[in-house]
Amino acid sequence: MATTGRRAPDGWLVAVAAGYAVVQLCYAVAHMDLGWDETVYLSQVDPRHPAAFFSAPRSRGVSFLVAPVVALTSSVPVLRVVLVLLSSAALHAAFAVWQPLVGRARVALAALLFAGLWITVLSGPEVMPNLWIALSAVAAAGWFLRTRGDGRRRALAGLTATLAAAALFRAPDAVWLALPLLAVCAGVRDWRRLGTVAAVLGGLALGGVQWAVEAYVRFGGIGNRLSLSSDTEGGMGAHLGAGLRAAYRSLNGPQLCRPCRIAGPSVTHALWWLLLPLLVAAACAVGERAVTLLPVACAVALAAPYLLLLDYSAPRFLLPVYALLSLPVAGLVVRVARGWRVVTGVVCVVLVAHGAVQLKELRLNTADARDTTVRYRRAAQELGRLGVRAPCVVTGPRAQPIAYEAGCASAETMGNNRSTTVRGIVDAASTMPVAMLYDPGDPYLPAYARAWHAHVLPGTDWSVYLSVP
Repeated sequence: MATTGRRAPDGWLVAVAAGYAVVQLCYAVAHMDLGWDETVYLSQVDPRHPAAFFSAPRSRGVSFLVAPVVALTSSVPVLRVVLVLLSSAALHAAFAVWQPLVGRARVALAALLFAGLWITVLSGPEVMPNLWIALSAVAAAGWFLRTRGDGRRRALAGLTATLAAAALFRAPDAVWLALPLLAVCAGVRDWRRLGTVAAVLGGLALGGVQWAVEAYVRFGGIGNRLSLSSDTEGGMGAHLGAGLRAAYRSLNGPQLCRPCRIAGPSVTHALWWLLLPLLVAAACAVGERAVTLLPVACAVALAAPYLLLLDYSAPRFLLPVYALLSLPVAGLVVRVARGWRVVTGVVCVVLVAHGAVQLKELRLNTADARDTTVRYRRAAQELGRLGVRAPCVVTGPRAQPIAYEAGCASAETMGNNRSTTVRGIVDAASTMPVAMLYDPGDPYLPAYARAWHAHVLPGTDWSVYLSVP
């Protein structure tokens, strides 16, 4: 496929990736300790901590990604810096796939639009899968389009590898991503489509085999794992309005909105999101057919489960959607601004204003994340002062991140992370320290903990009941 769009210096995309790394280091890395989900993924490969319960919806790709770092060091800042470098390099690599298709100017602008979102910056150094799915999706869509041009073998290999990566990071999302690709193959009368279909299915198989094997080993089969995943997510079904409302309300945080009963963001801070469907529609109307419609189709497919099947949301859920839609939006902007200095100036002003809004939200959300993780660390330090040291068990609300900080195993007797029974907790308490975290606002205290020693955890608003083995 011929290159379109104005050719820009090679350094533009490199500059965007470098800027992305710098912003992460300045605003995210310096203010972030480990969050709840991060400790779950890390504990699976951390030789210094017991593995936390790994629920059915999760996939292990991000654990595999950080395993070499965790094996060498327990330093969170080192882990963050490594992820900054990896995510910035991956941003460059994913969008560079599109340069032969749409030109360097459009690709650099698309990468800038995506990297400029606060949730993209915050996700770069996090041990979370959503950003990696987003970049895998961008690269996979680009390689798919390049299978019809020169370098077909390389494109097929790239397509297989990037779909395998997406399946490793989150297997169900990779299937949604593959659906529009397979639909295009079904509508193209070309013998070469069989090789492309094989690359798509081969990528899904390579990346998803670990998820499938684990489904049979731990969950009783793929059907059971999907059913348990649905239950964990609150019952995936036709939540047509709830998912969209939750996505809008959580646009600028919190990082998990469940249940999502907060007020929505101000219009000035949500204007880009409200205009996004109109910009994409305009891009589809005036843009080149294949390079515009395919990323839009993939974005719609990846958005479907989060907007239509869930009744809660988190800003990170739609990262793959934003990454894919940045390409047609960038194409529209380049097309409109070409040759018009006034329009180019207006676009620059709008981008600066948009960047200022995103920077404000980034600061607010990093501060919120820091406040939460500081409370986890204080609770873990107080448990250590009270004599709770490995081997030990932490249970109750917020058990997992606090247990990880304290070097203990975590266990739950109810909820989405149920991994043991009351009998199991009582038996453990006879041989090792067990800490039952308690929120004073909760009227329910398990019967087994009522005879244990109660302590206040300073600086956290929480209490703990400790067994004495």
